[in-house]
Amino acid sequence: MLDCLIIGGGPAGLTAAIYLARYRRSVAVYDTGHSRAALIPKSHNYPGFPHGISGRELLGLLARQAEFYQVPVVRARIVRLATRADGFVASFDGGEVSARTVLMATGIIDAAPRIEGLDEAVEDGLVRYCPVCDAFEATDLRIAVIGGESAISKAKFLRDYSKDVTLLWQESTPVPESEQLEQAGIALMTQITELKIRHKKVCALTSKGTKMFDVLYPALGCEVRSDLAVRLGAETGNAGCLKVDEHQRTTVNGIYAAGDVVSDLHQIAVGNGHAAIAATHIHKTLPPHPR
Repeated sequence: MLDCLIIGGGPAGLTAAIYLARYRRSVAVYDTGHSRAALIPKSHNYPGFPHGISGRELLGLLARQAEFYQVPVVRARIVRLATRADGFVASFDGGEVSARTVLMATGIIDAAPRIEGLDEAVEDGLVRYCPVCDAFEATDLRIAVIGGESAISKAKFLRDYSKDVTLLWQESTPVPESEQLEQAGIALMTQITELKIRHKKVCALTSKGTKMFDVLYPALGCEVRSDLAVRLGAETGNAGCLKVDEHQRTTVNGIYAAGDVVSDLHQIAVGNGHAAIAATHIHKTLPPHPR
């Protein structure tokens, strides 16, 4: 019986594991090894790394730190979570694990644009998902934002960084703020037939021609991986993120949540803050274990 089962081994999950291990709590991380953070070629807004750090580098450092405290990181997907009298039991392919508390650090999955060579484009920084993270590095570049209504606010945000911002409209309906976009200096392209990578540029093809961009920001929505908690009655907000209180507790007693599965501000620093708060409260609510 673990003191805490952490589901998800991204920055938030590993940070919580480190905190709990230092509180001398028994903890294990179950993770499939596909953290969203691994997609970051280099982050320049994560504190303490003035020259930037890649998502994989950061995950590696956190994993080494967790290993120092002998935190087990199990490469398995938790497929079911159930309550029991003294906590929870989680099922995975190959067995079960029991815990007094659970921390959901399962994150989100971004909806990706249809484009050949997407993985390489992300690695090269041609396709980016987080303007809050790296819009500064896109200053004065030719920027495209693809999506529907949610893409409008992202295009307006990026207009502060470049005079060359184009919205690639994906809906069949007219753009609701087309006049405002024009006034803001945001170009508009509709009826996109294909996206391609050519000569380290993103090409948007229409029946009227082709336009090339230095970077593409998808705003196509995401899947919030909150289902394990939702099945037990956890409440979510409009975006599907888990509702939590000031201690990162969900509406299900004993289940906490941290990181992108909670917040619309998908930032590593924010997730780490969630993790520290959640881990500290978990420790305080569990029975003491004096030496």
